[in-house]
Amino acid sequence: MAALKKYNLAGTEIGQVAIEDEWLQSGANSQMIKDYIVALRENARQWSAFTKTRAEVRHSGQKPHPQKGTGRARQGYLGAAQYKGGGRVHTPRPKFDQHVRINRKEKRAVIRHLIIEKILDNRLHVLQCNEMQAPKTKAVADFLKTRSLEGKTILFVGDGLLVAAKEGKEMESPVQKFDAFLKSMRNIPRSDFLMIPNVSGYDVLAHQHLFVMESAVDQLKAILGSK
Repeated sequence: MAALKKYNLAGTEIGQVAIEDEWLQSGANSQMIKDYIVALRENARQWSAFTKTRAEVRHSGQKPHPQKGTGRARQGYLGAAQYKGGGRVHTPRPKFDQHVRINRKEKRAVIRHLIIEKILDNRLHVLQCNEMQAPKTKAVADFLKTRSLEGKTILFVGDGLLVAAKEGKEMESPVQKFDAFLKSMRNIPRSDFLMIPNVSGYDVLAHQHLFVMESAVDQLKAILGSK
């Protein structure tokens, strides 16, 4: 049985969260992980790069110089690629929809596998920050310093979903309860905050340490396979 260490904002270990061994059985393989990460990176591209060809640039159509009598190679158009301001050859053009479909079961299996790896490497912890009532960057910075995590990539994970305003009405978002913490850590380099349903496998892979808020532990266990 594995255990996640629980810390308070002072950096003191105040307990542990038990993780059953049956939750640590991964169903993903290396090829599945690679395909998932490649698909995520491909889908992040805009595919909007655009340059003009010689048929699209605006020029007079006048020949650059007479075709004969100058000893120079014949040239027919100032919009050719070899002239300044001319069209480009073999350059990026807007593409059709390049979205790569990700199988839902494979996606969940990969995210679960990457989280399990963080648990087994002792890089996933639980953070209790109920005592933070007002923004204070120094409190979070001191916490990272106490845990010797300065300069490392850190992902803080909260519970709930980000809810946007709808039809001109402001909707209460679960992120509001982390408002003080968000304002405290947003100026700390290489640290990020996400809601647990919005965490992708790339987010888990790209950060060295994960800190799950105490209120998000149940959602974490559900991802691992808890009933």
